[in-house]
Amino acid sequence: MFLTHQQQAKLKQLNSASCITQVDAIQSLWGGYGELLRVTFEHGVYPSLVVKNIRFPQQTKHPRGWNTARSHQRKVHSYQVELAWYQQFAQDCDQHCYVPQLIDSSQHNDQQSIILEDLHSLGYNQVKQHIALEQALVCVRWLAYFHARFMQRSAPTLWPQGGYWHLATRPDELTAMAESPLKQAASAIDQYLQSSNYTCLIHGDAKLANFCFNQALNRVAAVDFQYVGKGCGIQDLALFMGSCLSEQQCLEQQENILDYYFKMLRQALEHYAIADVNVIKLEQQWRDLYPFAWADFERFLEGWSPGHWKLTAYSEQQTQLALNILAKNTNE
Repeated sequence: MFLTHQQQAKLKQLNSASCITQVDAIQSLWGGYGELLRVTFEHGVYPSLVVKNIRFPQQTKHPRGWNTARSHQRKVHSYQVELAWYQQFAQDCDQHCYVPQLIDSSQHNDQQSIILEDLHSLGYNQVKQHIALEQALVCVRWLAYFHARFMQRSAPTLWPQGGYWHLATRPDELTAMAESPLKQAASAIDQYLQSSNYTCLIHGDAKLANFCFNQALNRVAAVDFQYVGKGCGIQDLALFMGSCLSEQQCLEQQENILDYYFKMLRQALEHYAIADVNVIKLEQQWRDLYPFAWADFERFLEGWSPGHWKLTAYSEQQTQLALNILAKNTNE
């Protein structure tokens, strides 16, 4: 919970505020890389702003022991990507897929600071650990509009492959996996996910904790864009479902959720006047990729944290479905 005198002066100037009345820690950043702060002002343009203070430590900490040079470089690059996202893309998000807007940023030696709108002061002040299906669909709608907004978008400053778990960035976790058909198929699954004719920008870490609801729980905004990049929307959808729905809900509601996602995606493509997309082919391809998105994440978890609570009978079922499809295609 630390702001330098220089930061405080700059924040007051940026916000045309007479003084800072409070600084609260929202959370520490993953692996000891800094903290997220809420800064409250007196008589400012904004009642509060969020400051993401990033410090690249000499000694890194990881709750599961993945303290490698590769892991450190991935995190460093992820903050560069996040800044590029807020500088170049965030302003394209409307109320259907709202994200906080960038106020200012700075970088000095091994420290970086990103100053953002505070979603809480904009009415998105509810962060939930558990939600009903109705609220899950609110997030699914956000994802559909987000994917449509950035359909077929070129983004050389973001990750060429979005998502924090994809194979190219996780060779250590693959090596750590026990031998299995899934490990052997890891590369084929990754290639399958990259085979679609239709790509968009994916959030890359679309878990429930990264969505902020309004008071009525009928609208959301999203945060944490360290792993935004090219992918298929179904990858975000699978990760989101696994973050907040039980395996029973996933099993029972799978078709309803998929149907709703693609209904909202069609609606959003029309809203953004994205004309050069064959929606029927896109839906067919992305539906076919659904079990592969689950299998890809299961591969990551089995290497990163065997026994993780997200490794469920449902994720295993989807993984086996993907493996069966690969085997069938290989034999044909």
